[in-house]
Amino acid sequence: MKILYINALYSPHVAGGAEISLKLIVEGMQAKGHDVVVLSLVPEGGLSSDWVDGVKVYRVGLENRYWPFTEQRPDKMSRLAWHLTDRYNAAMGSVVGEVIRLERPTAVSCHNLVGWSIAVWDEVARAGLPMVQVLHDMYLLCANSNMYKGGMPCTRRCFSCRMLRYRHRPSSARVQAVVGISRSILDRFEAYGYFPGVPRHVIHNARAVPEGRPARARNDGDPLTVGYIGTLAPIKGVAWLIDAFKKTGVEGRLRIAGRGKAGDVEHFKALAAGDPRIDFVGYVAPQEFYRDIDVLVVPSLWEEPLGMVAVEGLANHLPVVASHRGGLKESVKDGHNGILCDPDNPDSLGHALAALWKDAALYNRLATAARPSVAEYLSVERMVNAYENVLHTLTAGDAVT
Repeated sequence: MKILYINALYSPHVAGGAEISLKLIVEGMQAKGHDVVVLSLVPEGGLSSDWVDGVKVYRVGLENRYWPFTEQRPDKMSRLAWHLTDRYNAAMGSVVGEVIRLERPTAVSCHNLVGWSIAVWDEVARAGLPMVQVLHDMYLLCANSNMYKGGMPCTRRCFSCRMLRYRHRPSSARVQAVVGISRSILDRFEAYGYFPGVPRHVIHNARAVPEGRPARARNDGDPLTVGYIGTLAPIKGVAWLIDAFKKTGVEGRLRIAGRGKAGDVEHFKALAAGDPRIDFVGYVAPQEFYRDIDVLVVPSLWEEPLGMVAVEGLANHLPVVASHRGGLKESVKDGHNGILCDPDNPDSLGHALAALWKDAALYNRLATAARPSVAEYLSVERMVNAYENVLHTLTAGDAVT
């Protein structure tokens, strides 16, 4: 097979887990003997190509009002104009058609289409090629890609998202397969009537996480180092974590690693002021960070599509305390390898941290189970094989039916 992969970004430009997973998939498929080519966006410029670790990558400048992958937030009218264009960006669709003519792939794998828009689907269908849509986030449902507004997860789509996505549900029938990186995200789209009659698959992302240090045994009352690593943003539940930790009286420390918008970071530091147990450590390499903590907290307030950071924590023999929202429930099993908390019950997070501090037997049991519980997620080969099987199914007849 020759597969064209389409995503908003590609290495070395990485905005999140989607780009990391895509690179693993692309390189894994190439290692299995398939021809692969990637099409991605850059802030400006015409269509060009380069090579990344042996993979041919096309890049083209985004034709819209601004480049969205920055920490700067444009004014309201500029954002509205950007999203109106992004409903269906025919200019970006034409680039897809050009690359299809140049490369003549046998199948197309669509990933995050922010910036590209669903014009991609029409171009691929026009070429008569089978395509799979991989759901990494909620872009196809929500203009903000996260179904989160006003400090709360959305229980239904707001008026603006319904208007900006009114073509997306009927157009989603044009793909020949859809893959969710979690059961949670696939179910979310199904509930809104997307991808009617389209074969559906769940393929969890994978990471080759090294063994690292062994699980450390604790004794009752030993100091507990709690860790958070990721984007410092309200949607990630950082304020909830700080407030819960301050109230617990846990003997130990809270280490907060990551970056965020300046205003958000200053707000979080103000919340932590006066508690010498809380440290903001900036960017830290994940493996180095995991070595220095006893428990990882993933307190997301939104429906995380998967929450790969939880998998990484578990793979490092750490019990994980996580929100029970979204895909986090698929890796963190309450009472087996971690504790699930309810953002609607704010005290639940503090109670979980206090339990892990006071009850060494509980901590040790969860830590022992942590890495074995995510063995599936640690197999890149499993992930690549699953995507290969989906594509083989689509191309078995060498034509779209």
